[in-house]
Amino acid sequence: MNQFGGAAPALEALPHLARKGGRLIPPRIPSRDEAEKELDALERLGGRLIILGDRIYPQALRVLDDAPPVLSVRGQDAVLAAPKVAIVGARNASAAGRTLAARFARELTSAGFVVVSGLARGIDTAAHEASLQGGTIGVFAGGLSRPYPAENIPLIEKVAELGAVVSEMPLGWEARVRDFPRRNRLVSGMSLGVVVVEAAERSGSLITARLAAEQGREVFAIPGSPLDPRAGGSNRLLKSGATLVTEPQDVIEALRPLLERPLPGEEEGRMEAPRLPRPDDTGPPETVRARIIELLSPVPTSLDDLVRLSGASAAEVQVVLLELELAGRLERQRGGLVALI
Repeated sequence: MNQFGGAAPALEALPHLARKGGRLIPPRIPSRDEAEKELDALERLGGRLIILGDRIYPQALRVLDDAPPVLSVRGQDAVLAAPKVAIVGARNASAAGRTLAARFARELTSAGFVVVSGLARGIDTAAHEASLQGGTIGVFAGGLSRPYPAENIPLIEKVAELGAVVSEMPLGWEARVRDFPRRNRLVSGMSLGVVVVEAAERSGSLITARLAAEQGREVFAIPGSPLDPRAGGSNRLLKSGATLVTEPQDVIEALRPLLERPLPGEEEGRMEAPRLPRPDDTGPPETVRARIIELLSPVPTSLDDLVRLSGASAAEVQVVLLELELAGRLERQRGGLVALI
């Protein structure tokens, strides 16, 4: 939209750009009728869409490079606007781990924070249940009409009623394995910090912690017994520099100063999208396009390096990247990096 001056010309340009990037069959633009049917289905479910510029769009999330432009939401506006802390951990959590997660969740909500988690079994469930009355947000890996796991559907309905559930995926999207790390970046991204209660050495919770560190969020870990494999990952986080916490007040004291200053990239709660010069209708010359594509590889590369090494303008580089992305040949990564798929 920034590149082409509005929604209508941007939509019109998509098939042409995808063909330029090498896609043989261009993407089909859904009709207005199809869009309205999906909105109606979401409304019947009790949900609505919020977009990046909306007042209630989670403030910490909007400053990320890969913030979702659209979120599907069921629940209360107030919890979306409040400061948040994520609590994550093992699905096969111990009784002690669940008790700790519940204690941290209750005391964090009493201090004015909303608890965010992924609606999974174990630690996630304990955190959501304990924070229902104080404020909690559950993040889906699939669409809102595809709650998972099935055993947590009663809890999911309570979270949607008293707090909120959110998803960046289409309404009927069935979650796949690769969608869970994508979900985890939202859990950490909308939070000021992430508390890892229990996590094995190969755990989705460690992915959430890594994403939180990349996003500039605080990472906290509760130490566990070296004899318990469910604590191996969380103990390793502590060795790697995560903040050791043994009680909720440790987290509250660490995060309270963050409430008094804006997040990186944030200015009075708003983030201005970059305004780039619009290229002419023909796009970059083929020689320029070839130079830019030659510089790309599976190794992540920054936009600044592409501009400097290709001799092209930022607008020309952005157009070529958009063409490749629409053709399914490019992946955008954190920190403004891009890589060929």
